Amino acid sequence: MGAGRFAPSPSGELHLGNLRTAVLAWLFAKSTNREFLMRIEDLDRARAGAEAIQLGDLSALGLTWDGPITRQSQRLPLYASAVSQLRDRDRLYECFCTRRDIAEAASAPHAAPGTYPGTCRNLTESERAAKRELRPAAWRLRTQKDTFTVTDVLHGQYTGTVDDFVVLRSDGVPAYNLAVVVDDAAQGIDQVVRGDDLLSSAPRQGYLAGVLGHEPPTYAHVQLALNSAGKRLAKRDGSVTLGQLANEGTVAAAARTLILNSLGLPAESLDAALAAFDPARLPTHPWVFTTDREGAHGMRIPPENR
Repeated sequence: MGAGRFAPSPSGELHLGNLRTAVLAWLFAKSTNREFLMRIEDLDRARAGAEAIQLGDLSALGLTWDGPITRQSQRLPLYASAVSQLRDRDRLYECFCTRRDIAEAASAPHAAPGTYPGTCRNLTESERAAKRELRPAAWRLRTQKDTFTVTDVLHGQYTGTVDDFVVLRSDGVPAYNLAVVVDDAAQGIDQVVRGDDLLSSAPRQGYLAGVLGHEPPTYAHVQLALNSAGKRLAKRDGSVTLGQLANEGTVAAAARTLILNSLGLPAESLDAALAAFDPARLPTHPWVFTTDREGAHGMRIPPENR
């Protein structure tokens, strides 16, 4: 039996779009008889108290998870082992490019948008030694193909660019693309549900999984929640977190009702939603949530639940 997961970064409160994705990840996992795991991706930004708030909000919606919660900050030896494996196979090289260097290379004629052009790929040892005197190096994967195809339940076979991406940052912190692949493989996660803004990164991660000897997971990149301006929902848009809604008298059950209504699912309970869940019938457009507390299609939180 495989597993699905939800993996928030503890940088702040989850907004309704994040919570909607968590509900979808739970529905996908449970509808396919998978375990549902919780992983905290705290390698980068971690705000004090944010993890407890996030887990409390997920529980308030009625979500439960299987097994203990894992945290990336406690899994550094796993990432170091993967980096060592890749180095031993000559699949990594040092990169000394600054963000400005990469931006200027990306704007050059014939450059592929959003890809690393391989500036440091073939440096000589003397050139690398000279650059080490100036700045620490990041480590990039030496890829052997330009594209990779992943399977997505909602998008079909998706083929995207695979460039020489960073797996270990210059500050020694494992990059997201490495950590997420190592974690998913180690935890037996074969189903990844997340926002469709991350679809373009899936080919890189699927490719790296294969390089490390793992089967890439099946993906489901779900529609995002947007504000009335058509941009990704954020805390600055007003009452979009459970904490903000609670301050206005809206209970978590009403927020769950709003989320399930936005998915076209029965809203009386998560179990009822699970019984009716069919990925093929999910909305194919983003959920627009407005600050007057109307959701997509003009749905309002019932007054009795406020």
